[in-house]
This record gives sequence, C-alpha cells and structure tokens, in this order.
Amino acid sequence: MFRQLRLLCTVAALFALAALSGCSSLLWGPQQAPIVDATVMPVEPASAPVAASAPEPVEAEASEGPGEPKKPKKPVVKPHKVEPPPPVVAPAPPPPPPPPPLIVLRTIERSAAHTLLDSEVQKPDGKVVGRAVDMTADAAGKPREMVVNLQGFLGVGDRKVNFAWGAFHFTPGAKGAPITLTPTAVPSGPNKSNALELQLLDATVERANGAKVGRVVDVLIDGNAQPQAVVLDVSGMVSTDRRTIAANWSALRFVTRDKELHPQIDLSDAQINATPPYTSDKPIRAVSPAPPPAPAASAAPAASAPAASAPTASAPPGASTAVAVSNARAVR
Repeated sequence: MFRQLRLLCTVAALFALAALSGCSSLLWGPQQAPIVDATVMPVEPASAPVAASAPEPVEAEASEGPGEPKKPKKPVVKPHKVEPPPPVVAPAPPPPPPPPPLIVLRTIERSAAHTLLDSEVQKPDGKVVGRAVDMTADAAGKPREMVVNLQGFLGVGDRKVNFAWGAFHFTPGAKGAPITLTPTAVPSGPNKSNALELQLLDATVERANGAKVGRVVDVLIDGNAQPQAVVLDVSGMVSTDRRTIAANWSALRFVTRDKELHPQIDLSDAQINATPPYTSDKPIRAVSPAPPPAPAASAAPAASAPAASAPTASAPPGASTAVAVSNARAVR
C-alpha cells in the first residue's frame, strides 16, 4: 500500500513539472539564442532627396450644373524655351586691289636682234666694206637712212656715207657680218624733202616736261630691218654709276621743237630704277611705261565682253610676251 502511494506521488510530481514547463513557455515566450559575435557593416549615407518637379498648372474645371452641357477642355499649352538669335558675323572686308604695274618688260632674244653701232657691213660676196655708225628716223619713227663708215686703206680714206635704209639686209644670228649691202645700193644724196630726220646715236631722250632720261648709245635691229629697242645710257639719273637700259622702240615719240626732231619717252626715276640693266651677256629686257589703269566704270563692260571678240596683239619677231612689273626691288 505504501509502495503504491509512493508511485502515485511520483507520477503526480511528474505531471506537475510538465505543467509548469508549459506555462513557462507560454508566459515568457521562446528564449533567444545568445549572441556570440557581431560584425559592424558600414551604412552609406542617404542621398539628398530629389526635388519633385512642380506640377503643370491645369486650369480648374468650372463646376457644371445638372443639365448643362459640358464645356470642352482647353488644351494645356506648355511654354516653349526661346533660343537666343545667333550672333551676326560681319563679312570680312575685301582684300585691297593690287598696286598698278610700274613698267612693262619685253624679252628680246639675242639671236633675233643685233646692235647697229659698229656692226660690220658687207657686200653680197661677203667682203666687209665698212661699219654702221648711225641711222636716221623721221617724225613717225620710221628708219630712213643708215650711215656707214666705208673703209679705206690702213685707215686712210675712210668716209661716212648715207645709204637708204631699204638698201640693207639684216641677219642678226649670222656668224659673219650681220648687215649686207645690196648690189644696187647707191649713196643717198642730200635730203631734198622738207621732212625732218633725226640722227639717233648720241641723241638725248627726254620726258614730256623736258627732263633728261638718257642718251642713245645703240639701236637693236631685227631680221626684218625693224628697230626693236634703243639702248639708253641713264648714268646720273638714279645713281652715279654707269648704267644702260633697253627701251622699246614703240615707247619712243618724235616731237618737233625749234624745227628739229626730239625723241621722248615717259620714264620716271622710279621706272628707270625698276628696269634691269642692259648687258651683252644677259637676255634683253626692253622697258615701256605701264599704261594708266582703266577707270572702274569702263572696266566692268570690258570684263563682261566675250574674250573671243577682243583682238589679240601679235608680238614682234623674236620677242616674248610682255610682263608687268609692279615692285621695283623685285626686278633689280
């Protein structure tokens, strides 16, 4: 009996323990596990809040009463951003016109022209009979006579004889005498006409105002017996050194003053200084004054005219195309 009572007490104690454990879990809840190790993670700072865009204004709808027709909604017009006008760029000014040319140069081949002074004169059989020492020209610039110093014996009996210009043939590139006297040539008598003639050698060339340009020291003749240029001694014009230049025959004018012919050419000191010197070992560059510039009003119609209608001037034999020179230092 005592043994059974003891067993019942043990069972009752077990039930009491079980009841107590259930109430404890209900009252206190589940127990958390202990923290063994903790890791600190860095937290990035929150970015600044983005400002919300302002809502677009919308016109409030008018209250509509019952039975009233609905009014159409007005479209919402968004303002457009006005772009500033582009900056106005001023056009670049046109370049200044080039300076007018100072002189015009023409190249004459050495084989196409020969000097007159002291050139040998021969007969058709090749025998040299004398040397040319001068020539005459009329007021139009046309050659009239050639003065030949006919040889004597050992210098004795030399005499100057005038022959008509048409009595000679010129061969500039010949190895022998460049001037040949025709068989029928006869000395010219005294000038019976009233036409004035000018002896070219040693004649003084002037400007229109009377200022001296230079002295004629030679004449260049081509194969057609036409003068192409005169050689002028311009020493003292632009420097004290002896200097000669070649001037185009067409640039000369022959004017009458005091019943005599006077050669003229319009070459200023600057133009003389811009002309290359004449030497026997360099190409012949014959100078002419540059023509005055054409007025602007007359230049426009000339530019609009067709190029084919303009006449083309032919250069003399042995001469190249003329070249305008505007810078004096570039020429020298």
